[in-house]
Amino acid sequence: MDLFCSMSIFTKELTVRWSDLDPNFHLRHSVYYDYGAYCRIAFLEEQGINATMMHEHHFGPIIFREEAQFKREVRQGDRLHIDLKLVRSTRDYGRWTIQHHIYKNNDTIAAIITVDGAFIDTIKRKLTLPPEMALKAFETMPKGEAFEWI
Repeated sequence: MDLFCSMSIFTKELTVRWSDLDPNFHLRHSVYYDYGAYCRIAFLEEQGINATMMHEHHFGPIIFREEAQFKREVRQGDRLHIDLKLVRSTRDYGRWTIQHHIYKNNDTIAAIITVDGAFIDTIKRKLTLPPEMALKAFETMPKGEAFEWI
């Protein structure tokens, strides 16, 4: 399975809400992780992999590690967008690393989020390979510049 088709870019716009701010009036650290999850799920949904489909096929994504590097302060009123790139994966897409870059005001990098994950069988509660539809979604996911098979 040496397929390596991919779309070139996937981004979502984000809106900073009042409830996303901390007492210093900048984005709370945990909101960055919420933005990453939003982007990953939005990508899957655009590929036809929604909560209903995952429930019917008894699988879902799980996270082993999630890390954020904070680069610039984000405040209410900043215009944000987040991208999604697959940076590492096993050839069967059973385990993967996805990276997000959050940009503010078009070109200033505010944060980098890196997530290591896999898929779980929601009945057996064990790791599983993704079903065909999810496999195809990962095959088309934008790849990072230094993408590597693991």
